[in-house]
Amino acid sequence: MLICSVLIVIFAAYSSAIYLADAAQGLLPLSTVGQLILLKTLITLDVLLPTSLYLAVVVGLGRLYSDTEMAALNASGISELRILRPVLQLSALTAIIVGLLAIQVRPWAYQTVYQLQAQALAKLDISRLEPGRFYELGQTDEVLFAESIDRNQNRLDGVLLRGIAGDDRVRVIHARESYLPPTQPGQEPTMVFKDGYGYALDRQGHRDLSLKFKTLILHLSGTYSTDIGYKRKAEQTMQLSLSAQPGDIAEFQWRLSAPIVAVILGLLAVPLSRTPPRQGRFTKLFTAILLFAAYYNLLSLAKSWIDQGRVGAIPGLWWVHLLPLALLVGLIIQPMLAFRTTPWGKRKDRCGS
Repeated sequence: MLICSVLIVIFAAYSSAIYLADAAQGLLPLSTVGQLILLKTLITLDVLLPTSLYLAVVVGLGRLYSDTEMAALNASGISELRILRPVLQLSALTAIIVGLLAIQVRPWAYQTVYQLQAQALAKLDISRLEPGRFYELGQTDEVLFAESIDRNQNRLDGVLLRGIAGDDRVRVIHARESYLPPTQPGQEPTMVFKDGYGYALDRQGHRDLSLKFKTLILHLSGTYSTDIGYKRKAEQTMQLSLSAQPGDIAEFQWRLSAPIVAVILGLLAVPLSRTPPRQGRFTKLFTAILLFAAYYNLLSLAKSWIDQGRVGAIPGLWWVHLLPLALLVGLIIQPMLAFRTTPWGKRKDRCGS
């Protein structure tokens, strides 16, 4: 719990720095910053909890090794396999909690985050933006740039807006000026562009469209209503399981992998905590952190491969879990093999025979 609390504080501080910067630039109302920080922290708990368990087991058992208490336990007939039992029970409990967070809480939290940021976009304060900077508008695909800002008229001059059109084409709008007209409660917000050009660029390069306009009114669809469109991270897990889209498969397997990771990390921490007597309990911590980073980076890489269609649902993410499992088995049987190759182990075998 102590390690988890520290990690939560670190992550919350990191998130608050990002959201407070957005609030200072007028991209977010200050009233929603606290909610977004809490939601983001809740989303990342499915990673922070297995991480905390992993580090706690490495540090806790490392203390027993460094104080030679583990040697006393082994001499009393308590082997490392027996120590795995309570760790497995704690890992299973953590896996249940993490599974609920990943499968149920994660999509709800993401949906709420998208809605809050979409509503913040509808209340965009142009007067607080800085000219000559690119701004990502919430969780949308829109990027806004303005050469100069007339704060008295609440107007952007030399505007460039880049986003994704409904048919998956890149949309680019360049206009002399732009502004956000006032909206009534319940009304969909719009953005007005004056004297410019609009482009819809086909990713394949076959169906590019362009237009010249005097006045263009862009509806910021989904920015006020609770309908945020299709966001796979906000979709229910059951819906993702029925989808054949590579991105949906990647998100679905990522959620199912969360409890598996909790069990594997908990068990893997036991052999990784082995420390020679009279050495610090943090001796193996650096190695454990490197293995942890490699595990999660491989998972992220495999998820990207599925999303890009380079890897199918099988093997998907599942092959990544086999690597730490193989390492776990190898580390557990290593002392047994070492004992059988020692002179004492050979004499014991001869006496037994």
